[in-house]
Parts: sequence; structure tokens; C-alpha cells
Amino acid sequence: MSHLIGRHIVVTRPLAQAANLLQVLLERGAVPVKFPVLAIHELQDSSAIVDVAIRLDGFDLVIFVSPNAVDKALDVILKQRQWPIDLPVATMGRSSEQVLAVRGITKVIAPSLRFDSEALLELPELQSIKGQKILVCRGGSGRELLGTTLTERGALVEFLTCYHRGRPRLDAAPLLGLWQQGKLDAVTLTSSEGLRNFCVMIGRLGMAWLKHTPTFVTHTRIAEFARDEGLENVILTEPGDDGLLVGLEAYFVNHGTQH
Repeated sequence: MSHLIGRHIVVTRPLAQAANLLQVLLERGAVPVKFPVLAIHELQDSSAIVDVAIRLDGFDLVIFVSPNAVDKALDVILKQRQWPIDLPVATMGRSSEQVLAVRGITKVIAPSLRFDSEALLELPELQSIKGQKILVCRGGSGRELLGTTLTERGALVEFLTCYHRGRPRLDAAPLLGLWQQGKLDAVTLTSSEGLRNFCVMIGRLGMAWLKHTPTFVTHTRIAEFARDEGLENVILTEPGDDGLLVGLEAYFVNHGTQH
């Protein structure tokens, strides 16, 4: 039996990536609360992606940093041409691998235990890359570690902006109402940028409640940022939706009362 029955659990993933977690929470009897903290905006001008599509055969490796990067880049590229059969692809998360597989790209270089830039950079395929031309598909900005390290190893790195991220304009009143009634049991967060947005969106009153609310995060970097923001009940889980669900179930075996 699920220990999540009746639990109000905030899901902060962007709407396009939230469906699976929302569905599984419902199946386990939880009450998922949708509150996306990242908005994914299409590019108004996709000419840069079209240009890359034309030049695609000149690259030695293409790295997609997220499922959104896969979708937004390939939406444009695959309308122009087929993916070159010999062009290697790399990514750093299982969700991205799944989205690539849907597009027919199944030979993917990816870490198997940790899912971040550091883990990708540790892979043998990314060590001897001097002189290689590497394309990094991402949102409008992001961590510079990947590009910096690849450049230091002698690669010629080109970044391709495939979409822009922003902070949604959402009314936090329903969340604040649940907190006020003592009915908000947990928050899930899957990026540091998302946590930063969440803190702004819920305001000072929300932060006072969030400080004591069990907050489940999928990476040590997010956990560190959360603690820096004053959160006192941060639970680090394994990556992805499966990791969050295992962490939630384990926590509520021994904590709290049912609502």
C-alpha cells in the first residue's frame, strides 16, 4: 500500500515534463499540486537551428543538455534533413535518452549513475577530443562547466540556443492556502533555477512555510542551494521521477499524519 494516500505534493516540473509524475502520484492516491516553476518559451527565430542543420555533418559530436533541448532542436532539424547516421549524440539524463529514442536516435553516450555535466565529462568518449567540433544544444543560458571543460580539452565548442527558460506568472494563493490549512505535505524540485524561481513566486509568506516543509530534490547541487536558502527539511533522492517517488514513499513511512 502506498504511503502517499491523501498527501498534497507539489510538482514543480515544467508542464511538458510533469505528466508522468502527476499520473503516478494520482495512481498512488496522492493529491498532486501542479505548480510549474519553469516556463519553456519557443524561439521567435529558428534560423540559427536551420543553419546548424545545414552544417550538421561538420560536427564530431552533438550534446543535448535536456529533454527540452532535444525536442526544440530536433523539431527544426528533422524537418530539414535526417540525422546523420554516423554523428554521435551525448546527453546526461535518462529523460533525454528517452526523448531521443522516440526520435529514432538510440546510440547515445550518457552516464549511467549520476546525471549531470560532471558525470558526462568523466566518460571515456569525452577525454581525447582535441580538435573535435562539438555542438552543445541548450536553453538560452546554463552552467558553463561543460563548455569550459570541453574547450580546455582542446575541442571546438559551439553553443546552440534551442529555447528560452523563464519564470511563469502563477498565482501562489492556492499553495499558500494549503500551507495555511496544514495540508501541504511535500514539495518536489528538480533544478536549482526552478528552486530560485519557486522562492520568488511564493514570496516571504510562502518561504516561511517552505522552510519547514519536506522538500525532495534530485541533485546535491539543488540540496545545497535549498539549505543556503534556509530550508530545514531537504531530502536528497535518486535522479528522475522514480527517484522522487522512492524518496517520497520512504519518507512518509515514518513521518507525519495523514490528511
